[in-house]
Amino acid sequence: MTKAPERAIGIDIGGTGMKAGIVDLTEGSLVSDRVRIPTPKGATPPDVLATAKELVGLLGPDAADLPIGVCFPAIVKNGVTLSAANVSDDWIGLDADKLFSETLGRDIHFVNDADAAGLAELKFGAAKGQPGLTIMTTLGTGIGSAFLFDGKLVPNAELGHLERKGESIELWASASARERDDISWKDWSKRLQEFYDHVEFLFSPDLIIVGGGVSKNPEKFLPRIETRAPIVTAEHRNNAGIIGAASLVLG
Repeated sequence: MTKAPERAIGIDIGGTGMKAGIVDLTEGSLVSDRVRIPTPKGATPPDVLATAKELVGLLGPDAADLPIGVCFPAIVKNGVTLSAANVSDDWIGLDADKLFSETLGRDIHFVNDADAAGLAELKFGAAKGQPGLTIMTTLGTGIGSAFLFDGKLVPNAELGHLERKGESIELWASASARERDDISWKDWSKRLQEFYDHVEFLFSPDLIIVGGGVSKNPEKFLPRIETRAPIVTAEHRNNAGIIGAASLVLG
């Protein structure tokens, strides 16, 4: 029987930044510095692949031969990217699993970015042992989401694309929308309240987890949001994507 790996590399590809780190798979924690490179302008496949290779190089000799998990802002089925949120449309329909394996020179595991964050919280964080339906939301360039039901991931939930006035709600309620529209945390909280009201109406979750870049400042918005279900900050904050992606190698 093959021994499960104790460490793996997680690569988190976002609309504005690409991050990587070496993860201890027994503790669910980073055991290296987190390295980050801005996502290449346009986020075309060749540029993103080259940046991913550069990130692995920045992790140094400790990263040699470690298995790799990659998370990406798209619907992912069987390693193929079926959508493109905040990245080039050239990703649609690509066998990304194969492309990353060839570029990085080893087998990789590939998943949606919010699903990776959800897996980190399921295995090592706020959703561990949680019964019923947990909805993980990541607030960043867009709004990602992961459905976790009785300890299992239900992949490719896309709550950021719920419609509001004919547009995806993430264009109005994401963290990047707050910055773009230059609104206060209080006013942004009102937008989030509308988003979470709609989510609760549709799905009646038992727990809501908030992650993404803004999860390091929960005091600025989370107390203003009222939900029926408990709403908590992701324990792994903005490292959840890296940790969840790396945990994919455990199967």
